[in-house]
Amino acid sequence: MATDPALRALIRDVRRGRARSRELLEAVARRPFDNLGFARVDTHRSLRRGVPEAVFCEGKTAVQIARIARRLGGRGHALLLTRMSPGMFEEVRRSVAALRYDPVARLAYRAPRRARPPRGLVAVVTGGTSDLHVAEEAAVTLGVLGSRAARLYDVGVAGLHRVIHAWPLLRRAKAIIVVAGMEGALASVVAGLVSSPVVAVPTSVGYGANFEGLSALLTMLNSCVPGVGVVNIDNGFGAAYLAHVINAGSA
Repeated sequence: MATDPALRALIRDVRRGRARSRELLEAVARRPFDNLGFARVDTHRSLRRGVPEAVFCEGKTAVQIARIARRLGGRGHALLLTRMSPGMFEEVRRSVAALRYDPVARLAYRAPRRARPPRGLVAVVTGGTSDLHVAEEAAVTLGVLGSRAARLYDVGVAGLHRVIHAWPLLRRAKAIIVVAGMEGALASVVAGLVSSPVVAVPTSVGYGANFEGLSALLTMLNSCVPGVGVVNIDNGFGAAYLAHVINAGSA
């Protein structure tokens, strides 16, 4: 950035009182990215959106992932590498310092250099134990981004007394992520009990007519309870991102 004449001129203007610091921040937020040839790493996403770029690992090589991670993590930001296999992690960790791995979440991560204590509260709720991969992707992501996550697992509609029992916890949450497969009805049940926003995550868990999550997706999209937002099938990361933004805005 120091070699950018326009940016250097704007910095001088801010120092001399001819421009506001807000103008400088906006100019920096519109810049730049690191062009690695195979990827353009958005190093300033945290300035624009408050959360750094995450890396979806499927379809990438270990070398590509490591190079992207070093560029992102080198600036002190949080690192989130989603959908990573254990074998891929063993390769990447050799060149990315202090990287940790959660095999259930299938997520490699590293906290930001100046991490603050977790804030607010986001409840992560699942219909069954088979939904844990997606739920843990959401819960671990929340922690890395800086939101406190409370896990409430295996409280599906086949035994409603289980989720009713947790009503006090659900009422305290600033946002709730509901992860469910099969018919996906749990999101509507939870949303009908609380006033906070519910982020519904359909999963591909279920028998044949579940259509790999399509039935749960349609149920959640057709919920009669207001305040339910739906992300894509098995998208725990996307749900956590949205819930974190809600939680951070209200904390």
